[in-house]
Amino acid sequence: MAATKINEMLGSKSFFSDTHFLSHSTPSWKSWERRAVQVRKPMVTKLMDLDSVRSIPKTPTQSTLSGQVTVGYDVKEKMKELMVQWWDSSKAAIDARRGVSLQLVSSDVDPRTGKPMVSKEAVIEWSRDLIITGDKFITHNVQFLVDTNFGEPGAILVTNKDQKELFLKSVTIEHSLRFDCESWVQPDKLLSEKRIFFCNKAFLPSETPVGLKELRKRELRELRGNGDGVRVSSDRIYDYDVYNDLGHPDKGTKFARPVLGGERRPYPRRCRTGRPSTNSDPKSEAPADESMPMYVPRDEAFGDVKRQTVDAGSWKAMVNNFFSFLKHSTEGEAVSSFADINNLYKQCRNHWHINKMIKDSTADAFKFDPPNIVSRDASCCLRDDEFGRLTLAGMNPVSIERLEAFPPVSKLETSVYGPQESAFREEHIISQLDGMSVQQAIENKKLFILDYHDVYLPFLNIINANSDRKAYATQTIFFLTKLETLKPIAIELSLPPMNPYTPTKRVITPPVDATTCWQWQLAKAHVCSNDSGAHELIQHWLRTHACMEPFIIAARRNLSAMHPIHKLLHPHMRYTLDINARARELLISADGIIESLFSTKESSMEITSFAYGNWRFDMESLPADLIRRGIAEPDPTEPHGIKLLIQDYPYANDGLLIWSAIERLVKDYVNFYYPDLIHIRSDPELNAWYYESINVGHADLRHETWWPKLLTPEDLVPILTTLIWISSAQHAALNFGQYHYGAYIPVRPPYMRRLVPNEEDPDYPSFVSDPEGYFLSSLPSLKDMTVLMSVLDILSTHSADEEYLGDRKDLSTWKGNPEITEAFNRFSMEMKKIKKEIEIRNSDPKLRNRCGAGVSPYQLLVPSSEPGVSCRGVPNSISI
Repeated sequence: MAATKINEMLGSKSFFSDTHFLSHSTPSWKSWERRAVQVRKPMVTKLMDLDSVRSIPKTPTQSTLSGQVTVGYDVKEKMKELMVQWWDSSKAAIDARRGVSLQLVSSDVDPRTGKPMVSKEAVIEWSRDLIITGDKFITHNVQFLVDTNFGEPGAILVTNKDQKELFLKSVTIEHSLRFDCESWVQPDKLLSEKRIFFCNKAFLPSETPVGLKELRKRELRELRGNGDGVRVSSDRIYDYDVYNDLGHPDKGTKFARPVLGGERRPYPRRCRTGRPSTNSDPKSEAPADESMPMYVPRDEAFGDVKRQTVDAGSWKAMVNNFFSFLKHSTEGEAVSSFADINNLYKQCRNHWHINKMIKDSTADAFKFDPPNIVSRDASCCLRDDEFGRLTLAGMNPVSIERLEAFPPVSKLETSVYGPQESAFREEHIISQLDGMSVQQAIENKKLFILDYHDVYLPFLNIINANSDRKAYATQTIFFLTKLETLKPIAIELSLPPMNPYTPTKRVITPPVDATTCWQWQLAKAHVCSNDSGAHELIQHWLRTHACMEPFIIAARRNLSAMHPIHKLLHPHMRYTLDINARARELLISADGIIESLFSTKESSMEITSFAYGNWRFDMESLPADLIRRGIAEPDPTEPHGIKLLIQDYPYANDGLLIWSAIERLVKDYVNFYYPDLIHIRSDPELNAWYYESINVGHADLRHETWWPKLLTPEDLVPILTTLIWISSAQHAALNFGQYHYGAYIPVRPPYMRRLVPNEEDPDYPSFVSDPEGYFLSSLPSLKDMTVLMSVLDILSTHSADEEYLGDRKDLSTWKGNPEITEAFNRFSMEMKKIKKEIEIRNSDPKLRNRCGAGVSPYQLLVPSSEPGVSCRGVPNSISI
């Protein structure tokens, strides 16, 4: 792809490196006058009297401003280009026209013309100014010629006269006034309009310096585009579209997928690419290819370090899968023993037992690191206590709910999906309730449920029509013990109704003998398979990636780069559009990784559309989500305003620390810029952003009454807090544990290949004679296991250029506002305190869900992390 080639030209270091704090000294603009140059008319040779000399009007006085322009490119490639030009003298004239031209724009207007004052062009010519060093970023000194009444520079106009795009990192004027550009500038032959960059100061629209008002409007118009045409990799245009790019109907009807977005299948909107439709379906967009590569607005694309991290992970995946293919090509796809699975991992003394000792270090290099999940013992199946613990401190800690009515009741239509009441009865669970009746257990808030009945049942006929996929719609009831742990006490397995005489619901309870022991293990595996799909598709993809994209598009289209809210949200939007575009191309597309590796197959994205119909933005804040699920109750006497009904709930306990810290930061920030509701109502950019996020980005839900209003500063605080929470901590909790919690397939299979047998099934005798073999044959193939492990490894990896919550380094924007810089510094300190608090909690033996013999600590919400697969760290944004 063109963008990839350009990135490769620019080398290996990230262009999204940390910016430097500015000096806190205030520039003395009057000092320019000491360098003033009087521009005068030539001397007249004849003598003039005094009066005539005095009558000559004064000529303009001009000054020079020094500047430093930092750009990024591959120095070696630039040198090759210059050497070719030096050898070819015919290119000398062309080279002379190359470089970058910059003009300063004053924050004031010329009182004589009423238009913004603009400096003379300052030109950087590569052949003359290139400094050969080993750095990716090179700083050039420039001189700007301005009138002495120019005032303070507020913007820069940039023209790239070179043949290739360049990365403009920053411009500094007089060693004090800084412009953090951090953007690609295209050659003027591609985009004739001069690029606009504003200085590092935040202004509400009504407070915009008069000299910058028109530029502020123009910049937003350019980012919106006109909604037409095919977008190319050099564009910076943000627009909306439905999900019509997931299918490949030209390859056959098997690969066709319905459009997501609209009344029939509601969905958030994605970033428009404008690619033409497929030949066989005018409603479907053609897939990306070499002629029309994947599009994201240029500044949203991965930087070099991020791209190289993902590429390295892809290479590792290819190597691992190739090795696995060679190893198992003659052994068939079925797993014959737990040793086959264990031999996929490297030896590690501190993890579970690996049956076969690997002495060949070369072969070991092709193996995976052992995931740091569940109890580190020789167990091959998921223990009951781990099953309960992982619902509170695992990969998917956001699906568990309190059971408020027994038996639970479905919301699906009875005429289509059968009886709404479940098959659970009191006799199934009464012996597991510590002497309480079911009603007493409900009143004492001791019963909880993992409910995937309504999520899966409408799609089971399609799923089970595949020869290698067999699934149920499951419901699992847990009992809260005195140790604050969850104990699974019953599992319901439901299938679609076939006829009035065939039972479609079956309850499995904890084992009483060898046969029921293996049935219980199979039932738990089916629950975990449901949970894997729901986690990846609904909790992870839909609720974070997909639902955040419209807010990002609307922010880029409606909030100027100098808007305070844009500056607050900017770090939390980094790379999200890129990773979402890659997901549409590789992960969630027809026959992509999700369909290949999860039970949901071709129904995967329709399941997310079904779930989106029940999504509510006002329930996405952490406190609201906990209360909605019945896990917490409002309590103003508690530190976070709510009382947890499961005291030892690691995700909620740690998450509330981060949520409250974000909320305090946002409240301080909003109160500074919006001291009253008049400031909210008079801000057209802010209101356009929020309106468009709902009415265009989430158009299918725009008429819902639950959308929060935006009328006062008190309204804005929870909206922004929720967006930052979703982008950072919520996504981190759902993403970066995927390898360690999901890469040992027997305890968390992404799909199952056989149902749980009963005495009437033809497979029942083979199950009884070899239950372990039946269990293993129900699991994914070894090949699919290695593919899944490779994918989870990539998704769980932190790149070296990750930006973590609390590590914000662009505080120069607010150097004149100590209240804001203090708020950010307090937030940074709070993240460090939270890290220490989580470490203390993970060492507390009273907290059984995060501490104990062989129990892995819960670290997913520790704010910082080193690069790699660490199972911890909270980046600012949804960046993978």
